[in-house]
Amino acid sequence: MENCKTLISQLEETQILSKEEFAFLIASHSEEDAQYLFERARVVRERYFGKSVYLRGLIEISNYCANDCYYCGIRRSNETADRYRLTEEDILACCEEGYQLGFRTFVMQGGEDAHFTDEVLVRLIGNIKSRFPDCAITLSLGERAKERYQKLFDAGADRYLLRHETANAQHYAQLHPAWMSHTRRIQCLWDLKDIGYQVGTGFMVGTPFQTPELLAEDMLFIKELQPQMVGIGPFVPHHATPFANEAGGTVEQTLFMLGLLRLMMPQLLLPSTTALGTIDKTGREKGLMAGANVVMPNLSPVSVRKKYDLYDNKICTGDESAQCVNCLGVRIASTGYRIEESRGDAPGWNNRL
Repeated sequence: MENCKTLISQLEETQILSKEEFAFLIASHSEEDAQYLFERARVVRERYFGKSVYLRGLIEISNYCANDCYYCGIRRSNETADRYRLTEEDILACCEEGYQLGFRTFVMQGGEDAHFTDEVLVRLIGNIKSRFPDCAITLSLGERAKERYQKLFDAGADRYLLRHETANAQHYAQLHPAWMSHTRRIQCLWDLKDIGYQVGTGFMVGTPFQTPELLAEDMLFIKELQPQMVGIGPFVPHHATPFANEAGGTVEQTLFMLGLLRLMMPQLLLPSTTALGTIDKTGREKGLMAGANVVMPNLSPVSVRKKYDLYDNKICTGDESAQCVNCLGVRIASTGYRIEESRGDAPGWNNRL
């Protein structure tokens, strides 16, 4: 096997490695190799995006969820979760505040909550688009039938985020109850692409039972899917889940995966996640320096932020939206990058304006 720096250079040149090569890199790289990767990732990122960092305004619309993922704090079996759902008026107020702060993408994220029917979401999407026609709408609301995704797209939704969690069906079964289907999860992503969404997927780094080989499979699946966005972050345990006592993912491994993703798919929209900032106070800045180019400040009402409790010790749960944006602006500037107030579509994407 070639050495790690050679493989990193090869990935930059060819934008693909074999499963064995990815696994070797992930398992065997040194700190020097990682710094070389991040240096190359910044070069590639700036070739396509310059110094721009795109804002996504995150609105956590509900923490009710029909699913029971073993790692998630809002899983339906968590009887201690303080459940809430936002009203349409609440969500529109978040968008109004976000628009005044410079956001041109709103991300509506939530558990799989039956309250948010197609009818409710179609009306909501239409109202947001009529009030903010220059903005993109991203949905992250879990698995739905293809015809239901189509209705939301026809109503004006532009993007959809659905983490595949793991490309390996056996590993998926170790992270979820038996009635949750890996095949269905993957099919949903192909359906979203077929409809015409800008598609986002992703995975957690450091989940129980994960190996370098499994992370290599994630890389190859993402290369095959060709999404416009990939969201990855470290696994952070939650005290009220079956994985409460498992070790969390590391900043170092997460940053390395970010760098690999940037070289493999140079034009990706790649967030530096809140989870990174949760386990390292400068984690989001480190993510940007490893190749990321998106941040997702929270626009949810402060009254519900602590309730959207996916993992323990989540940051920014008490800050007003303006505080979050101002803080992030300073943090981003410290890296030499700058916030860009635009929709931040994937390069070459024909949006519907």
